[in-house]
Amino acid sequence: MLLNKKSIELLAPVGKWDTLQAAVNAGADAVYLGGKAFNMRMFRNDFNFDNNTLKKAVKYVHSHDVKVYLTLNNLISEEEIPALTEYLKLLNDDIRPDALIVQDFAVIELIRELGLDLNLHSSIMMNTHNSLMIDKFKQYGISRVVASREMSLNEIRLLKEKSAIELEYFIHGDMCIAEGGQCFHSGVVFGNSSNRGRCMKPCRWQYKFAEEKDIDNNDKMVAKKFSYKLALKDMCMYRALPQLIQSGVYSFKIEGRMRDAEFISQIVGIYRRAIDKYIHDPAGYSINQNDWHNLEIKKVRGYSTCFALGKPTYADIGLSGKHEPRFFSNAIKESAFTTKAVFPQTVNNNIPLLAVRCATLDHVKEACAGKADIIYAGGDVYRPLTPWTIEDIKKARELTQKANCQLVISTPRITKTRELKEMEQLFASLTDINPDGILVHNMGTLALAQTTNLPVRCGVSFSIFNSKAASLLQKEGAVMGTASLELSYAQVNSLLENSPLPIEIIVHGAIEAMICDFDFIAEETGKNQLTAPEAFNKHYAFIDTASEIHSIRRTQYDRNYILFAHDLCLLPYIDKLNNAASFCIEAQDYTPEYTGRLVHIYRRAIDNLTKYNKKDLLKEIEINAPRKIGNGVYRYDSTK
Repeated sequence: MLLNKKSIELLAPVGKWDTLQAAVNAGADAVYLGGKAFNMRMFRNDFNFDNNTLKKAVKYVHSHDVKVYLTLNNLISEEEIPALTEYLKLLNDDIRPDALIVQDFAVIELIRELGLDLNLHSSIMMNTHNSLMIDKFKQYGISRVVASREMSLNEIRLLKEKSAIELEYFIHGDMCIAEGGQCFHSGVVFGNSSNRGRCMKPCRWQYKFAEEKDIDNNDKMVAKKFSYKLALKDMCMYRALPQLIQSGVYSFKIEGRMRDAEFISQIVGIYRRAIDKYIHDPAGYSINQNDWHNLEIKKVRGYSTCFALGKPTYADIGLSGKHEPRFFSNAIKESAFTTKAVFPQTVNNNIPLLAVRCATLDHVKEACAGKADIIYAGGDVYRPLTPWTIEDIKKARELTQKANCQLVISTPRITKTRELKEMEQLFASLTDINPDGILVHNMGTLALAQTTNLPVRCGVSFSIFNSKAASLLQKEGAVMGTASLELSYAQVNSLLENSPLPIEIIVHGAIEAMICDFDFIAEETGKNQLTAPEAFNKHYAFIDTASEIHSIRRTQYDRNYILFAHDLCLLPYIDKLNNAASFCIEAQDYTPEYTGRLVHIYRRAIDNLTKYNKKDLLKEIEINAPRKIGNGVYRYDSTK
């Protein structure tokens, strides 16, 4: 198809009125901005637009034939649902932006319930990375998706061919090292969620790297020096615009809603001129060296094309930290376990089921011996352990049937083309095995799992924060959902009380703080996994400047999961959370023996909810535990 001025949209960030004017005057085709609530830039009160100014902004940009997209892109807690409802009505009846950029399924559900006429775009936080997700999003009225940051332009091209939907892609600005919506580090450690616009950026801390066996009992790291190993440089696609335009991306998104008018004016102007020049004469296109020079002198962290042209390396990381413009936090000790807060007792005689995520058949044997009710098997496996085979699953089915226990097949957290094809093959093999269900982590895998007619459970990557999101998933056929790891005690209870979908709570385990496609192991060791696979089967860790050790676990799909320094333990609270349908132990990084002990401990506690001995059981948990234990965001709660 021949290119014209309507082939590409240049989308500019806006945080204040003068920035809005600057973006429009510099040639933006569209702008995106946030209101005073429900968006991902919540640290500065002097940024974002109140309702009156939003209305004026929409009128202003429309008068210049420019579109405006409103960021309603954070997760919504249960207590915020009434305010969100009124806000959506106002947007629909009075303000009328061209689209809402959304993350939480609650927005979609409320728009359907209220019968509102609002166009929707998926946020980067929805981590859209396969065509089945897009097919489902289309059913919700989503007309555009922001493709995952980890997708290359080649993957984008294939996604466009399969899905035939408008694709938006970040082309310039600050980028995260973790998969969109899959970083819980700030939310758990600081109580400031990156999924709710308050990220404290632990990815901008200094870390050391070593094999875990080289870390002594004093938490000291051998050999490696501190550097900013997770601090990805800023995205800059200016020199790759031809590849970007030919990839099928429609909307070129500039990051920077907290930047000033002068910066936005210059960046938008430079990309405007380049896009127009290429569209006018693609074969004769060349880079404007003066504009490139101006980009160069304005760069802060340095530039990278991130994942667009292939996997980034340490050349794309600001290892020295000298160009980092601002540090939002310093590394701190993860909170030690505490039960000082007093919680109201839940009046309910329900006895939740006990689920265990198992890494091997030996784990299954131990969990069954401990009288687990549900076994999760499959999905992401930490090397050097190997993926679950069909024969493994058959044996697990035999073990669970003998123990009168359910077997649920787990799927990977991230499912690009390879993973989806493998899951399709796996699901076709499940007919004879007849498991009790499938655990999925995104809408694409959910749609694929439904072809089996087996019960489908929604895992932690759905980040269920409220009852409206749970309701949408129930209508999609899910039989259970998992509460977000970033919900506090009070928020979890609100979800349990209001959700029409049965809810599982992760109560114990080695929890992933970040999911990263960046290959830290290759960069640190200098090894290639094709020629030196043994190097990638070892266990490594990052250590921060607070001497906290963050285990790195590599999956069979070559993703790196960075774990919290402390394992989650909610044992003292389970008697107050018994509105939950199920409690889950994430045992994927434990030995079979330790898994068995945990299952026995939680079994005793669940069977004796009204009077189990918390102190004695906690002491049992701490014996030979692989890490210290903590209680996540629950420590922030009080009796209020």
